[in-house]
Amino acid sequence: MTGIKRQIAGVLGGLGPAATIDFMSKVVEMTPGDIDQDHVQMIVNHNPTVPDRQIDTAEQRLLVEKVLADMAKGLENAGANFLVMPCNSAHSFLDRARSVIDIPILHIVTETISAIRSLEPNAGAVGILATDACLKSNLYQSAIHKAGMRVLLPSVGEQASIMKMVYKIKGGDQTSDIGNEMTNRANSLIQQGADVIVGGCTEIPLVISGERLTVPFISSTDVLAEKTVSICLGNTPLPA
Repeated sequence: MTGIKRQIAGVLGGLGPAATIDFMSKVVEMTPGDIDQDHVQMIVNHNPTVPDRQIDTAEQRLLVEKVLADMAKGLENAGANFLVMPCNSAHSFLDRARSVIDIPILHIVTETISAIRSLEPNAGAVGILATDACLKSNLYQSAIHKAGMRVLLPSVGEQASIMKMVYKIKGGDQTSDIGNEMTNRANSLIQQGADVIVGGCTEIPLVISGERLTVPFISSTDVLAEKTVSICLGNTPLPA
């Protein structure tokens, strides 16, 4: 690593708490090293008091944007060279944060779509498992369409079931029953023709993996962690 400039990642965390810990654990797992000093530096604001991103009002949006902007500025002031946020839904609330900092934010959706194109270049249809807020923001849909692929979404009833499961996971329920039900939602999208399934909510990879699916499962948590490690180690340039 001599001569390679390492970067410090600032983590906008706590959205939710278990997903943030999972992300940090993945960063550690994905970092090659035998001693402490081989690992990457992260400055983490684990802030579970960020207002609920699923509440759809103008007032709530302003509250979320302000908290995220304050967190982003604090991480920059603390020495972070770039920011990451292991929460998909909250990426639609980052405009104010971007306006108050001079460091880049690694975008989880952009990186996830890039991973699909790299790992599954022939994929024509992408099934999305995500929260209501994430789907309403069109973050994934617009990026997938731009990449030349079709989008497959759960039915209204299935999406309601997914939201119930997400809140149960946030509440600490990561049992096999939740994993089985989430896998059923993924299989429903596969039956509709999905060539790949995206875990577009960082709670979802806590209960589901690709081992039980007949198509690849892309965890947005894993994608973000892998890119974070690469940037921190100086193997990938800072994002624009």
